[in-house]
Amino acid sequence: MTVPVYIKIHDDIKNKIENGSWKVGTRIPSERKLSEQYGVSRMTFRQAVQALVEDGILKRVAGSGTYVTNQKVQEKMSGVTSFTNIMLAQGKQPSTKTLSYKIVEPTFKEASVLGLSQDDRVLRMNRIRYGDEVPICYEVAAVNASMVEGLSEEDVSSSLYRSLEDKKGLRPRSAKQFISAILATDRIADLLDIDAKAPILKLKQISYLQNQQPFEFVQTQYAAERFEFYLNK
Repeated sequence: MTVPVYIKIHDDIKNKIENGSWKVGTRIPSERKLSEQYGVSRMTFRQAVQALVEDGILKRVAGSGTYVTNQKVQEKMSGVTSFTNIMLAQGKQPSTKTLSYKIVEPTFKEASVLGLSQDDRVLRMNRIRYGDEVPICYEVAAVNASMVEGLSEEDVSSSLYRSLEDKKGLRPRSAKQFISAILATDRIADLLDIDAKAPILKLKQISYLQNQQPFEFVQTQYAAERFEFYLNK
């Protein structure tokens, strides 16, 4: 089977980036120059670049050019892992910007998945999560309020899972995840510093303790150009 020319170009550029010839943040040479270098039409070269943009390896900046971007953050879809640990495992410095932090009455959905009554309360947080100061996702998390009694906002915001385990003796054990693909609204695009209607990976997750008690319901929108999930078979 003959490999399309644009795929060969895609693979060659990817190799250049992986071996350090083109470093993260570098603007690649012009489309005209590279299409001449590879001996192909601009249309063929654009196909290769588009594939690399979709892979999250290159990023187009309007009026400026095409740049080598950070590789996508990866999360293995198995068990439950905190955002903080995912970032640290990939050599990135995690950080969080908390937009809202309130103890409130649960919505019908929150009460249903967390096994709560309308008399119970949840801690609801709206946050932007970062890796090396680059916005990765926007999340709305609802946590059974009784689980976080005695924990400070800093404890919960910096790493909920670690704080639960270290300070409350509660160990997150498993999770159910539901993933869909949507387009970024203007608000989400602004929060994540991406283009409006850029692809978003939307995750709904119910997290459980060792005794299978649900304690967290989180809805997260990931910038697809910076994040991907993977499965081991």
